[in-house]
Amino acid sequence: MQTVVERELEMQLVLSPERSVPVPARLAYRTDDPYAVHVTFHLGSDAPVNWTFARELIVEGVFRPCGHGDVRIWPTKVNGRSVICMALSSPDGDALLEAPSSPVAAWLERTLRAVAPGTEHERLGLDDGLNRLLAPTTGEELWLHDPRRMWRPGEMPRKDEQPDAGA
Repeated sequence: MQTVVERELEMQLVLSPERSVPVPARLAYRTDDPYAVHVTFHLGSDAPVNWTFARELIVEGVFRPCGHGDVRIWPTKVNGRSVICMALSSPDGDALLEAPSSPVAAWLERTLRAVAPGTEHERLGLDDGLNRLLAPTTGEELWLHDPRRMWRPGEMPRKDEQPDAGA
């Protein structure tokens, strides 16, 4: 069963040290995509802007600067308020956004309760898939796929290596 943890909030798009504009945003976390967080920015255009990045980045970013390249996150104070800064970079441009720390931290705590750090892999079903892939097969199938039996192309196996027709 999938759980979605969402939070609507207003972020500030920093245009200069003296000027910023409000940007409505939605933070989303889905347990069927346990390593990622999704941020949707509603900029007043026809289509919102979506970003997806590792949950681990925001977990670390609420405490200390982290990230390299396209997404960097760090905590700071602006006019006496605690904020989380997000620097986003893409071929279309760069953006610096500030989010109030308290709602981000509360939302993040809810995601950590939904899927505890270190247990994300359990949500992906990888163990079930690997078990099916590595499950023993019947003897005939093992004979047909035995990697120790290597024949050259066009070469037939010896008579004693062929399975019985009635098997």
